[in-house]
Amino acid sequence: MFKEFKEFAMRGNVVDMAVGIVIGGAFGKIVSSFVKDVLMPPIGLMMGGMDFSSLAVVLKQASDGVEAVSINYGVFLNTVIDFIIIAFAIFMVVKAMNSAKKEEAPEPAEPTERDCPRCFSSIPVKATRCPNCTSDV
Repeated sequence: MFKEFKEFAMRGNVVDMAVGIVIGGAFGKIVSSFVKDVLMPPIGLMMGGMDFSSLAVVLKQASDGVEAVSINYGVFLNTVIDFIIIAFAIFMVVKAMNSAKKEEAPEPAEPTERDCPRCFSSIPVKATRCPNCTSDV
């Protein structure tokens, strides 16, 4: 069983997937930091000094050691912006990979028909006599 697991784990696509997941996680952290620390502060400043991560609708105030119940739509807004940036970056990577991978044009297939030299109608390549004008071809 260990041998089967080793063969499975060492196949190229499993290793590639693992590397992709690790790099994707790191990329997600970079984008989250970019949105939280670089992108949102100037946007908040332009909107009158807002801190988007603190935007919330309080449904029930805190009381007697019980935390407040709130809908934190500012954090959700940051997460949506994270997603849009990551989705756009993945789109650009896939687009670049697709344009780099040039599709090879398939070789043209052998023709199955040809024109009769007398009447110019289409006849099979292997024909020795035209079925339309009955001339030898």
